[in-house]
Amino acid sequence: MHKPFQKTKVIFTVGPATQDEETLKALILAGADICRINMAHADHSWTREIIARVRKVCHETGRHIAFMMDVKGPEIRTGDVPETFALEKGEIFDFTYGLGIGGTDAAGNRRVDVNYPDLAQDLNVGDTVLVDSGLIRMKVLEIEDQRVRCEVLIPGPIGNRRHINLPGIRVNLPALTKKDQDDVKVGIEQGIAYFALSFVREPADLDTFHTFLAEHGSEAKVIAKIEDQQAISNLEEIIVASDGLMIARGDLGIECPFEDLPQIQSLAINTCIRHTKPVIVATHMLESMISSPLPTRAEVTDVTNAIREQADCIMLSGETTIGKYPVECIETMNRIALRTEQEPTDILRRDIPLDLPKSKMLRSAAYLASEMSAAIVVFTRRGIYAQKLSSLRPNVPIYAFTDQALLFRQLLLLRGIEPFYMDFDHDHETTIQKAFSALKASKWSKSGDPIITITKMYAGAELIDSTQIREIG
Repeated sequence: MHKPFQKTKVIFTVGPATQDEETLKALILAGADICRINMAHADHSWTREIIARVRKVCHETGRHIAFMMDVKGPEIRTGDVPETFALEKGEIFDFTYGLGIGGTDAAGNRRVDVNYPDLAQDLNVGDTVLVDSGLIRMKVLEIEDQRVRCEVLIPGPIGNRRHINLPGIRVNLPALTKKDQDDVKVGIEQGIAYFALSFVREPADLDTFHTFLAEHGSEAKVIAKIEDQQAISNLEEIIVASDGLMIARGDLGIECPFEDLPQIQSLAINTCIRHTKPVIVATHMLESMISSPLPTRAEVTDVTNAIREQADCIMLSGETTIGKYPVECIETMNRIALRTEQEPTDILRRDIPLDLPKSKMLRSAAYLASEMSAAIVVFTRRGIYAQKLSSLRPNVPIYAFTDQALLFRQLLLLRGIEPFYMDFDHDHETTIQKAFSALKASKWSKSGDPIITITKMYAGAELIDSTQIREIG
């Protein structure tokens, strides 16, 4: 091969620091694979504009990336206050619903409204309420009608619309809000490949989303973001119901003891791989590079660990939305990935259940490719073989060819897969030779390279699956 093959994919979040064409071009050429649009901070006009701009840059560079729309999902927030409250330790503070702008009541206690009408019904005396990413901690003392009275344990400032976490509490929020539905319709209109649903708590949340997509004619895939204890309790069921998982370590680290996060991350990654679902590690990966041109040594180790655990993707958030060094962040991710992937690994994972004959064929093909130091070429119209091969985590490159435009973009998310969009010929040999020509033209292979080819072929009148030892002509 004439250039290094990187298995781990990199997602960047587009924002003010990266929305101009010049920066987008630099990010794409630096090796970004997926552009994430965070609908918590984007309106529809900007979303359409940025998608068109990214696609224009992709066309100009000849390197295409996919889009992931991150749907805000249900969340509990404080309402507005006349001015920021500076809470004190031991202070009595009230959360209310339907009373309007926050302030001070007749008894001298300060309060703020919340946007969730069932807060008082879901909480019990003694429960914990966390505000503003867990910076403020309170304990519930008393509940009366729509008023939740708390004692401030860890003080801090409360301003407008601060996020509230309720660790261990099952809340009755809808899987898709009206805003989410409107946002998703824009994503469907724009041909988004992946949607990420925030605050997934149970498989039914994903069923709701899949049904909504199907009703609106979309074949996009849904990534479940796990962000609270309820999601961890339902982890395997959520993974089975999803098309992939995002380990959103920000809210997860607030909802769960932070010392449990590494174990949760490992469990989630391994469970996804066993179920042949892609997995994304997100949040705070290169947080210091928002303002620094170099990562901390701890961040380098964190990124390395996610790659060693064989996550499909590593993701950048604030680093590329508001950071000063977005392109350097992509370059840093890729440097770490390429170095980490040079470490010796098993030929492929042995913990993937392979019950069907076709799955066993894929495993044999991966072993054969490793023995011959050959890449794998697979032809796919539904992505099943490519996804299964990716989950086996072979130590050789996988080149996946498809004639389905949406599937091509979806394959960009999978670890170890380099996808190609190409028309298939009715003659299978012609299609294979076109693929080999594409590999040579893109400098992934050269004449004489061995290739293990997985494709359909005719045995008389019957179309069968085959594994072939080929050579690039």
